[in-house]
Amino acid sequence: MDPGTPASPGRLGAGNPALREMVAAACDGGPPLVLVHLDIDHFASVNENMSVAVGDQALELVAQRLDARLQGRGRVWRHGSDEFVAAIQQPPGTSAEALAEELLREIELPLSVLPYTLFLTAKAGISLCPQHSRDPSRLLDMAEIAVQQAGHGDDRIQFYGGHGLEAVHNESIIARQIIDAIPNGELRLRFQPEVSARDGRVVGMEALLRWQSPTLGLLVPERFMPTAERLGVIVQIGAWVLENAIAQLRAWRDAGFDDIFLAVNISTVQLLRPRFADEVLGMLRQAQIPPECLVLEISESALAANITPVYEGLSALRREGVGLVLDNFGTGDSSFSALVRYPVDMLKIDRGFIRSAPAGERETAIVRAIIAMGRQLNMKVIANGVESEAQLGYLRRSDCDVFQGYLFGEPMAADAATLVLRRRYLRPELFAATKQDQTLLLVDDEENVLRSLVRLFRRDGYRILAAGNVRDAFDLLATNDVQVILSDQRMSDMSGTEFLGRVKMLYPDTVRMVLSGYTDLATVTDAINRGAIYRFLTKPWNDDELREHIRQAFRTHQEQRQARRGD
Repeated sequence: MDPGTPASPGRLGAGNPALREMVAAACDGGPPLVLVHLDIDHFASVNENMSVAVGDQALELVAQRLDARLQGRGRVWRHGSDEFVAAIQQPPGTSAEALAEELLREIELPLSVLPYTLFLTAKAGISLCPQHSRDPSRLLDMAEIAVQQAGHGDDRIQFYGGHGLEAVHNESIIARQIIDAIPNGELRLRFQPEVSARDGRVVGMEALLRWQSPTLGLLVPERFMPTAERLGVIVQIGAWVLENAIAQLRAWRDAGFDDIFLAVNISTVQLLRPRFADEVLGMLRQAQIPPECLVLEISESALAANITPVYEGLSALRREGVGLVLDNFGTGDSSFSALVRYPVDMLKIDRGFIRSAPAGERETAIVRAIIAMGRQLNMKVIANGVESEAQLGYLRRSDCDVFQGYLFGEPMAADAATLVLRRRYLRPELFAATKQDQTLLLVDDEENVLRSLVRLFRRDGYRILAAGNVRDAFDLLATNDVQVILSDQRMSDMSGTEFLGRVKMLYPDTVRMVLSGYTDLATVTDAINRGAIYRFLTKPWNDDELREHIRQAFRTHQEQRQARRGD
């Protein structure tokens, strides 16, 4: 954050000396200036549900993160109650949109404000100097107008004047330049590690295409591949990716890394070519690489058409040992019959579902269903977009096979990826075996009650986890092996029986109990009949009786575990 600007909420004025200096430099022939207005979504709910103090601390941490991310490239200011403005000197070869995306990604990383873990989302509005204006006040107004037009998902970044106008302009640039991207040497490959769910060992890399546009900077495929397909150069680009990915795999094998796979994304247009399978196998033979070391990632739309050449090509590749991954599973339109028919042997869960787990009820249920379905079909399941320890813990307990995401590494150049391969294991501390303690989770939104329960059970030698709300409870369940849960019934965000009903679906091996001074006999009876809760206990409690109930719950858990193992 600009050291001359207080962290307290305020409004950044056009007369700010640092901003005026940066605008003047851009107008005098210096690097163009990118003004990014960042607006955090629904931040008022943090203040309302978790306190203003928590909200202020969260905003201060976000400011520190943004300042650290800019690393001297620009300045960032608090603006209003829950907004920020960043002014960045645009480096050559970097697009304004990429700079805004970088800041949004920083905001959306899990944020720890004890006792909470916050998952924020945001949107961005962009104005450019000198293109849009040379006046600081106008630039601030333009960026604010742009952020008001921004939405969510693909539309969360807007340029002043409407994203549509900017997109048309960029589309024209892309159409002119993409044709010469290969002969001009502008395509790049980046590699992101994929790790084993068992121990964090790097088992593979995904090759990800980037285009270093002379005008727009470094672009991801979503920005230019639709244009490349329209212009008929997508096949040449796809062939370039395959050839260079296989060459890199050959180099890694020569360096001794012969036990990894390399995943490459394949377009539907490539799959439709009659000789595609022969060309891939020919590249592998020429490079002397076993087919099982190459994994092709295909979209669900490629299977939806049910076209014979696609089926025959994929079948030929799979017979030779090439791995096939159905990418972004859960977001496409392929039918289950197509999934059974095609010889896909891996599913990659779309990052949108991973991002909402483990707290999102529907997304979490979908993730578990995909993993269970994959196992039934003898397929491995890859989770894409793993960014937090809570997500990792939940996915490990759900028996997912492979993880990929920023928790283990961002897409990187080949040299950096080689260093990762030399390390072999990523974040090993997250996979270290721990002693099987008797772990008790206490959930109550009344702090004094929670403290009393912790004091009561501490004497019995349990490992005690305490949560003051349901979201924190789900995070603790995702990262810990919990045997017994004791939850209050009347909580602000969800009733105890509803919470434990969801827990039963996600963690059916737990023994779940409700402790409450409020008795709704019909609700309790229904929860017991559904198996959502093991026992209903009432407040005020007798210490000795409650301790015996917990001891019996742990004995019940042990007996159930032994019965499942056939001991």
